[in-house]
Amino acid sequence: MDSSILLIFISLALFLILSVPIGIAIGLSVAVGIVFGDILPSAFLIQKMFTSLDVFPLMAVPFFVMAGEIMQKGSMAQRLLEVSRALVGHITGGMAHISVLTSLFYGALSGSSPATVAAVGGIMIPSMIKEGYSRSFATAVNTSAGSLGVIIPPSVPLIIYGTTAGASVGDLFIAGIFPGLVIGVCLMICSYILARKYGFKGTGERAGLLTVLVALKNSLFALMVPIIVLGGIYGGLTTPTEAGVIAVVYSFIAEGIILRTLSWKKVWEILRGTALTTSSIFLVVATATALGQILLFNNVPDMLVNLLLTISENKFVLIPIILIFLLIMGTFMDALANILILTPLLLPVAVELGMHPIHFGIVMIICASMGFLTPPVGVNLFVGCSIGKISIEKLSVAVLPFLFTMFIALMLITFIPAISLWLPGLS
Repeated sequence: MDSSILLIFISLALFLILSVPIGIAIGLSVAVGIVFGDILPSAFLIQKMFTSLDVFPLMAVPFFVMAGEIMQKGSMAQRLLEVSRALVGHITGGMAHISVLTSLFYGALSGSSPATVAAVGGIMIPSMIKEGYSRSFATAVNTSAGSLGVIIPPSVPLIIYGTTAGASVGDLFIAGIFPGLVIGVCLMICSYILARKYGFKGTGERAGLLTVLVALKNSLFALMVPIIVLGGIYGGLTTPTEAGVIAVVYSFIAEGIILRTLSWKKVWEILRGTALTTSSIFLVVATATALGQILLFNNVPDMLVNLLLTISENKFVLIPIILIFLLIMGTFMDALANILILTPLLLPVAVELGMHPIHFGIVMIICASMGFLTPPVGVNLFVGCSIGKISIEKLSVAVLPFLFTMFIALMLITFIPAISLWLPGLS
C-alpha cells in the first residue's frame, strides 16, 4: 500500500480522536496525504471537491432537507401522532408503539434520523414519562425509532449512496420501503415484550372506526407527501430531484397557506436550518469523494477484494464479516462519511459475492442507521439525551435491546434479498 494512503488514515484517525468535524477531518487528512505523499498535484483536493458536487441527483438533498425542516416546524408530526394513537394506542405498551409508527410515518417526510427523533421524541418522550413509562425506556424507544428516518424513503443517505455507487436513487427509494416496515415491526415487537416485562399498559380501549377516520382526515396533508414523492418517482413522472422540489412546494403550501402553522420567524429558521444542514452534508460529500478517488487510484478496492477472498469464497462467511465491519465503523464515523468512503471499497466485494448493488445499498444504510445509536458518534443518542434529560451512559444501555432487535432484522434483510428487491422488481 502506498505511503500516502497510510498517512491519510493515520491523520484521519488522529483528527477524529481530536473531535475535529468529520468533513474537515477528511479534507485535512487528504491534504496531508497529498503534501507528504508527493504523488498527486496540490490542486487535486480542490478540483475533486468541486466536481464531486456537480452531480444532478445531489440537488435533491437540499430540497428534501428543506421539506423536512418545514414539516418539523409545522404541525405534521402532531397530526401523524394522532393517527398512530388511533391505530395502535390500545396495545400493551401503546405509547411506545405510537412512537415507532409515528417515526415510520415521519421518516417518510423528513429523510433524517436526528430530525425524526427531535420531532417525534420531542412530543412523545415527555408524554410517555407523564403516563408512567420510565424515562430510560421512553427515551430509548424514540431514539431507536428515529433511526427509521434514514431507511424509509425519501432518505438523504440513500441519495448519497446512489450517487456514489452509480445506482438508481428511485430504485433505492422503493427498495427501502419494505425493509423499513420490517424493522419498524421488529421494534414494535421488542417494545411489546419490554412493556409486558415492566408493566406498561396501553392508552385505553381500541379507537373506533370514526376516530380513526377523523385522525386520517386531519393528517391527510402529511400522509400525501410520501405518496406524491414516491408515486412521482416510481410512476416515471419525476426524478428524485424534481420530487424534492415538489415536496418543498407542497409542504410550504400545506403548512404555510392551508394549515397556517408557519410564521416569518419559522420561515427564517427553516432557511437557516436547511443551509446549515446542507452545507455540512456537502462538505462531507466533497472531501470524502476526494478520499475515495485516492483509494481508487491506489487500487485499494481490488486489494480488499483479494484479501477477503483469501479468507473464504463463501458468502455466508464473508457477508457477516462485512456487516460487522460496517457496524464497527458506524460507531466511529458519521453515516455519510461511511457511505462515501466504504461504498467504493466494499461494493465490488458485495457484487463479487452475488449481492445486487441496490440490495447492498439498503444493507449499508441499515448499518449506518444503527450507527446513530452507538457512542461515541451516535447522533440520535445526543438528541435523545437532550430531550429525555438522561445521561448518555444510561441511554446507551437502554437502547441495547432495540439494537439487538435491529441486528436480527438486518440479518433477515441481508440474507433474504427479496425483502429489498421485490418491490422495485429487481428480485
